[in-house]
Amino acid sequence: MRTFLKWLGIILGGLVMLALIALASIYFITEARINKIYDVPASSIAIPEQPELGERKFPLVVVDFCRDCHGPNLAGQIMEDDLLIGRLVSANLTAGKGGIGAEFTPQDWARAIRHGVGRDNRSLIAMPSNELSTISDEDLGIIISIIKSTPPVDNELPETRLGPMGRFFLLQDLPVLTAEFTDLNLQAVSMPEPGVTAEYGEYLSHLCSLCHGKDFSGSNEPGAGLNLTPAGDLGGWSETDFMNTLRTGMTPDGKTLDQEMMPVGIYGKLSDDELKAIWLFLKTLPPVETPTATPTG
Repeated sequence: MRTFLKWLGIILGGLVMLALIALASIYFITEARINKIYDVPASSIAIPEQPELGERKFPLVVVDFCRDCHGPNLAGQIMEDDLLIGRLVSANLTAGKGGIGAEFTPQDWARAIRHGVGRDNRSLIAMPSNELSTISDEDLGIIISIIKSTPPVDNELPETRLGPMGRFFLLQDLPVLTAEFTDLNLQAVSMPEPGVTAEYGEYLSHLCSLCHGKDFSGSNEPGAGLNLTPAGDLGGWSETDFMNTLRTGMTPDGKTLDQEMMPVGIYGKLSDDELKAIWLFLKTLPPVETPTATPTG
């Protein structure tokens, strides 16, 4: 019996040692990626003091998209605090105490939004820069101007940290470290002439790819976006159906959209012409009968 217990203790001790070695390996491998320094070319972004939008609502909608994570007053918040996953914190974007608004230069804003790289030249975590990188310099300047005009809020927040499970996700090549999934040499796009055109609709639609995928076909996975191609969920809709759904959150067949998954309260603020342009663009997409998993990078 003593011999059995002795060997059992040795085996258990060995397993514990292997587990500790594995955890230490995961920590050091992911820590090197988290602290990697990125050299991003500086962007010259003109930030207007009083932007003129006319009938365009898109820049305002993008800022509301920012509020979805950074809070209604853009003062940041702790979005997740879990021992295993870690602590995910969105920054205070205002000029208040603990905020970055008074410190960030136009180049800092552009690098963070377009490339997912912070002022310390390290990658931001879970920043949707892939979808925001297609915004023109003109619109990016307007968006930054709107953010900078937000009243300052004092809100000092702890730093984001990844727990064991969060680091494991990082090893699975999920888009945790934003800079790993963005083109750091990406050149700014030119904004098409605003109007009810498919070209302008394509420009406006890039935010949709965050959930609906790069080909806009979504997937059947829980929480994934609908198939927006002509062969998918919108195949039998009219332009009016599309606009009403984005305004009310109610589909033509009477289903209510989950507004945590599809925030019509944000996207429904687009102007009629902007929604019509998006609809024209969606009608030009190649039909996808069987969507694959929604791309994550």
